[in-house]
Amino acid sequence: MATRTSSPSTARSSGARGGSARGGSSRAGSSRGGSGRAGSSRGSSSRAPEPERRAWPARLGRGLWMGSAHVVGGTARRVGSGARDLDPALRRDGVAFLLLGLAIVVAAREWFGLSGVAGDAIHAVVAGGIGVLGALVPVIGVVMAVRLMRHPERSSDHGRESIGLALIATAVAGIIHVAQGTPSPKVNFAGVQAAGGVVGWLVGTPLTVLLSSWVSIPLLVLLGVFGLLVLTATPVAAIPRRLREAGARLRGGEVVEEVHPAQAADGTPRPRPPRPRRRSAGDEAYARAHETDPPAETEDEDRTTVLPMAATAADEEDEAGTAELLPPPTTPLPARAEQLELAPDIVYQLPGDTVLVKGAPHKVRSAANDRVVEALTNVFDQFEINAQVTGFSRGPTVTRYEVELGSGTKVERVTALSKNIAYAVASADVRILSPIPGKSAIGIEIPNADRETVSLGDVLRSSAARRSEHPMVIGVGKDVEGGYVVANLAKMPHLLVAGATGAGKSSFINSMITSIMMRATPEEVRMVLVDPKRVELTIYEGIPHLITPIITSPKKAAEALEWVVREMDARYDDLAAFGFKHIDDFNAGVRSGRVQPLPGSERVIAPYPYLLVVVDELADLMMVAPRDVESSVQRITQLARAAGIHLILATQRPSVDVVTGLIKANVPSRLAFATSSLADSRVVLDQPGAEKLIGQGDALFLPMGAAKAMRVQGAWVTESEIHAVVDHVKSQMQPSYRDDVAVVATKKQVDEDIGDDLDLLLQAAELVVSTQFGSTSMLQRKLRVGFAKAGRLMDLLESREIVGPSEGSKAREVLIQPDDLPSCLAMLRGEPVVEDDGDGPPVAVDYGDDDETGDEDAWSLTNR
Repeated sequence: MATRTSSPSTARSSGARGGSARGGSSRAGSSRGGSGRAGSSRGSSSRAPEPERRAWPARLGRGLWMGSAHVVGGTARRVGSGARDLDPALRRDGVAFLLLGLAIVVAAREWFGLSGVAGDAIHAVVAGGIGVLGALVPVIGVVMAVRLMRHPERSSDHGRESIGLALIATAVAGIIHVAQGTPSPKVNFAGVQAAGGVVGWLVGTPLTVLLSSWVSIPLLVLLGVFGLLVLTATPVAAIPRRLREAGARLRGGEVVEEVHPAQAADGTPRPRPPRPRRRSAGDEAYARAHETDPPAETEDEDRTTVLPMAATAADEEDEAGTAELLPPPTTPLPARAEQLELAPDIVYQLPGDTVLVKGAPHKVRSAANDRVVEALTNVFDQFEINAQVTGFSRGPTVTRYEVELGSGTKVERVTALSKNIAYAVASADVRILSPIPGKSAIGIEIPNADRETVSLGDVLRSSAARRSEHPMVIGVGKDVEGGYVVANLAKMPHLLVAGATGAGKSSFINSMITSIMMRATPEEVRMVLVDPKRVELTIYEGIPHLITPIITSPKKAAEALEWVVREMDARYDDLAAFGFKHIDDFNAGVRSGRVQPLPGSERVIAPYPYLLVVVDELADLMMVAPRDVESSVQRITQLARAAGIHLILATQRPSVDVVTGLIKANVPSRLAFATSSLADSRVVLDQPGAEKLIGQGDALFLPMGAAKAMRVQGAWVTESEIHAVVDHVKSQMQPSYRDDVAVVATKKQVDEDIGDDLDLLLQAAELVVSTQFGSTSMLQRKLRVGFAKAGRLMDLLESREIVGPSEGSKAREVLIQPDDLPSCLAMLRGEPVVEDDGDGPPVAVDYGDDDETGDEDAWSLTNR
């Protein structure tokens, strides 16, 4: 674990305070001239008193000197601060051009014999250092400069390559020096320059004196071989494989990667994986719904950037070299071939990982982060708070700065400075965490001036996504520390997504559906997409994962939710009949042959797919049929987890009349994008925070089981990538739709005088019959309709003999008892009326034409 130390800004600020005090004292001393007034209160008591009078030439000279010093010093400080603010890429290019310039100068002397004082000095340094190897310095300089400019992302390899080159140069210089008879610099410096230089003398002479030249030469050869292995990043165990690859390239053949099962790709031992064991869903312990993956360069270290005690210009330049890194190394997704039950003659191929593009490299530090650290330190100093910034974790959207408090300092003193901190860093979107989960530190999250885009392809290729082959795993994005975040929808088990317009809600829906298409076959996952806005999900029309065409009508969406409830009941019937508690166990029993049809049954039993229901705008559904939608959502969220049915509810209006208490109580996982008010944040997350998000994918993710919401930047997938994935899955097979999803139970006849008021009439009938009170004013209040609409509803109820005629100001007589309410509602819908004769089970009586539609069961989903 890295040791936390004070920040450079703290050291600089303390030095600045001391410097200002001393400067003030000297200015006070200089301003008093020949007067006898006392100097400044700081530091003046320890200084000797100056003469009362000084000659004017001395005062003039001193004034000119001090003025020139101020001008030169100010210019140098301005240039220095400007250099620190340069883009790290420009500073790296500057180093590359410096190497090119040095290579040209050294080549001019060592290759072409440049004369003059400069040439002699260059020869004395180069040849005197490494001898005859100085002729290779220009070549090495040009190679390193070109590498810096062409591959800036490989900055992490420069240190290893420099060490390898240094070891090789030391070994060769020592061998040359021993071969030339080990000349001494005191006796023959020209001979040293013609041999291995001072480096060769320092290495070769002690070995020859102590061990003789017959032993020193093999030791130096071993040193050179080790330097070559370091330069090429080749472990000894990987040498045979590298030689085979080199031979295959020379022969022009194809290079075949042969890696032993017990070794990784670089030859290092790989831990033996545990033997897999078949377990049922009931045997598994609780597991988190989300998984995070740290960046590859810090996988085994603390991901927080620890600020050192002080930093010189060279240190800052070296740190800038690590500002841009490559994305974590990834391997292609496994090519799986699944034989579908939906179409036995088709082998379904998942899309390749090359369909999704790679994102930009992740930055771990920039000059803007250093300026924010200095601004935070200044705020703590101004308000005399014993606290310091000990490090920061840079994410794609925000950077979390860690603040540790001194002994006896209250946390409230820092949290009360939120507005002052926002003013100091020039950002209104400052969020304070007190404390950071799992750490004894306060977190201050400040948006980055240079935001990064998180690519969905990088998330799905990360080790967090590859650790699980579950078909319901989706890519979420990156957390505030730069680690990839994925989530398993089957473990959530339902999710509420909310946020204002343009906050990134639709982008998350696209990433989720694309993740399902990338990882799951239509046999594993089927989807019901509800898009009342008609334009968000049309791109997915016709994919084989759909169980019904995309639903755009709110009324049909309510009916589809009712079908999901019926599907859930059918699945639970099978679970109960065959003795299973979860759909995964049932499917495993079907595949192993343990589940067989009952004797005499002609059913062909096949595994049930997961069913994912996505509602892109819940508010539209709640406006059209609030009671039916809320009832269906409540039943699905309460019971559907074990049946393999999972619900995603998205809305841009997270108010209490849309996201009701019953819906919130049964949807444990939340994803809140930027909201317009604190009240909306409390509705979604039951806590503040979403109102301070900055939009465009910035979100707070609170999966089931998490103690606190984590801040993530949602993954982004372009329309061209979506089109490519959709075209691939549509070319594999055609969709197999269920005809009864968006169709209500068979309606015999709905009277023309009811028209479009059927839903209101059903609510009015239920209200009047259940309360046994028929009043027009009550319908106005309860149904929130006008007097004309309430009077029309009462007339319709009277024409169906549900209420009696009007009796003036008195309430109408209710003619239907509460026990007869189901048959009354069925009559209004035009459905068969269920009658109970008291001698047996209820009998369905159909007074219309006989229209046989066939039995309905969930097995027809897979052609059963």
